[in-house]
Amino acid sequence: MRNQSRFEKQIAVVTGGAQGIGRAVAENLLAGGARIAIWDIDKTLAEEAADEFGRQAISLEVDISNWSEVAAACRKTCDYWGKIDILVNSAGVAGSNAQVASYDIDEFRRIVEVNLLGTFHTNRAVVPLMTEQNYGRIVNIASIAGKEGNPNASAYSASKAAVIGFTKSLGKELANLNIAVNCVTPAAARTRIFDQMSEQHIDYMLSKIPRGRFLALHEIAAMISWLVSLENSFATGAVFDISGGRATY
Repeated sequence: MRNQSRFEKQIAVVTGGAQGIGRAVAENLLAGGARIAIWDIDKTLAEEAADEFGRQAISLEVDISNWSEVAAACRKTCDYWGKIDILVNSAGVAGSNAQVASYDIDEFRRIVEVNLLGTFHTNRAVVPLMTEQNYGRIVNIASIAGKEGNPNASAYSASKAAVIGFTKSLGKELANLNIAVNCVTPAAARTRIFDQMSEQHIDYMLSKIPRGRFLALHEIAAMISWLVSLENSFATGAVFDISGGRATY
């Protein structure tokens, strides 16, 4: 049974919160009493999600690869809710599948700009606020591909490995404050990100999971909800695996 007051008076930003993992996390936080700001590049989906969530949620159209948009969204969120306690950075792209020798250069850059620079931008925006209030919880969503590297997905694998390194660095920077910065490395979950992948690549990912199935959204939402809760007062700069047995370290 969910604790309906677990996140009472907490303000959470969830990037990519209109769908997939981000939406599952937003639903969990809402059920615990949080108020949510959905930052998503898909304006229509974000507005629909916020409407469904009711008065506890607002939506903002944000391309996290664009610093100006992220900074503006941060200001608007603070103007509306007064503060930001939680950031779950779920927005990301998988990109196309191709070998390095033929990988489109602009496509590689786009993936890095969203997955890595987007993570930097969102963290950069909220950290000063959290530092001032001496409280915050951040979770960046990386990937098992960032640990192990998926063939024909060099841009995605490299960008998610960089998210891991970035999170470890920031966690150490803020360890003397009541701010926890962690990341999760999930195996694949069946979301719309699959639309960007070849069927061959999807089959490859499934074949690597000892559990023999894809990750369920409620499973990763539960893990992230603990990481951004008051109960997590110690773990920071860490990588939490949820790969169904795939990870080897």
